[in-house]
Amino acid sequence: MPPSVLDTTYDALRGLADYASGILQPSVRVGVTGLARSGKTVFTTALVRHLVEGTPLTAFRASAEGRIRRARLSPQPDDAVPRFPYEAHLKALEERRLWPGSTTQISELRVDIEYERPSGRWRGGASTLSVDIVDYPGEWLLDLALLDAGFAEWSRATVAASRAPERAALAAPWHARLAGLDPLGEPDEVAIGEASEAFKAYLAALRAGPEAVATTPPGRFLMPGDLAGSPALTFAPLDLKDGEEIRPGSLAALMERRFEAYKTHVVRPFFRDHFQRIDRQIVLVDVLAAVDAGPAALAELEAALDRVLMAFRAGRNTILSSLFSPRADRVLFAATKADHVHHTSHARLEALLRLLVNRAVKRTEAAGAKVGVVALASVRATRETTVRDGLQTLRTVAGTPEAGERVGDEIFDGETEAAIFPGDLPERAGAIFEGAVTPGSFRFPRFRPPRLVADAGGRRPALPHIRLDRAVEFLIGDRLQ
Repeated sequence: MPPSVLDTTYDALRGLADYASGILQPSVRVGVTGLARSGKTVFTTALVRHLVEGTPLTAFRASAEGRIRRARLSPQPDDAVPRFPYEAHLKALEERRLWPGSTTQISELRVDIEYERPSGRWRGGASTLSVDIVDYPGEWLLDLALLDAGFAEWSRATVAASRAPERAALAAPWHARLAGLDPLGEPDEVAIGEASEAFKAYLAALRAGPEAVATTPPGRFLMPGDLAGSPALTFAPLDLKDGEEIRPGSLAALMERRFEAYKTHVVRPFFRDHFQRIDRQIVLVDVLAAVDAGPAALAELEAALDRVLMAFRAGRNTILSSLFSPRADRVLFAATKADHVHHTSHARLEALLRLLVNRAVKRTEAAGAKVGVVALASVRATRETTVRDGLQTLRTVAGTPEAGERVGDEIFDGETEAAIFPGDLPERAGAIFEGAVTPGSFRFPRFRPPRLVADAGGRRPALPHIRLDRAVEFLIGDRLQ
């Protein structure tokens, strides 16, 4: 659905205000997103920790060259957006060795970086860059596709997808409820509520099942926040026949009205107030979980990522585009949890991610944006070692699996360290799609965060990581020149 004149005017005024503010105080808005359990909260926490603590970061040029004077947390510019709870997440990581909870709402944090420009530049000297980090669930991006869809179209596509063999069992309870609804009959609030709850249970089952990466909009249904119970979040697809007209006053008409309300009150404000204003974007992807689940899960992840990335407004910015149609001019795709495999598999992990996002990379580059791909661990929970298995030496990773994690017949207590051979990713990324790897043949238990031992002065060491510095350099390094 095209934007209204009012929306266009609002966007232009917002763009003008942001542009003028950027002249007075240089800033960059970095969006952090990814599908469920991809490590968004951990990435943001670790990134801020390294910046404000002044950790030497080798691949981050301004840091490696000693040009960063200091970085500090500052009040965020958007008073209506929740603050990212950095301090609570850091305490969980460092003191309790617990991973922070998943991202369920949008949040923001500002870090002011005071730095010296490289010597010899015509505008050398001290300067400050404000980095606004915007953390939001990737599932919300899937909702942007709804803006161009009607209720009937969305219903038919969603119901058809739920009847696929790999989803039919998960959708059975919802299908049973769906079969008892007459789209052209009178609306019934009780029946609507039950249908909506059954549909939400299906969405939750998709996330929890073998296709944990699968996501079907509406994304806010599983993260309702203060909209829980509102009519805008109380609807569901209906089994509409091809060509069937929606009669005024019918059940389908009321569902359609609420579908449109969802777009008006949830999707459009997110796009207008947050997503459209992102300058740089990192997309975190848990590739290893999909690899372990098999080719079907990988294919689902590829399709989900493609839908997510179709929503990006990426490309090279001009003064006019900055005012009327701001674009993300850098997008970084990151395969997380690289510490779960030996470093000899890191290049293969990166190659697999490149394969998964190949279509999106081509689109983004064609629009003029710079695109990067990296395998990283925002917080490294393991170290590498070797284990003898008869005459064979296995390259393993050692760490503390969380309580209840299982590898083979062993169930861990959350305190005992173990060396685990995760398996080797295939040399050719496409081989996984072709069934070269048996689902479940890898060992990727969830490890606890590392134990950080303070020195004699009571100072904790820096959070260990893998290539987080490369990610920081890609996202903001050019803005510190």
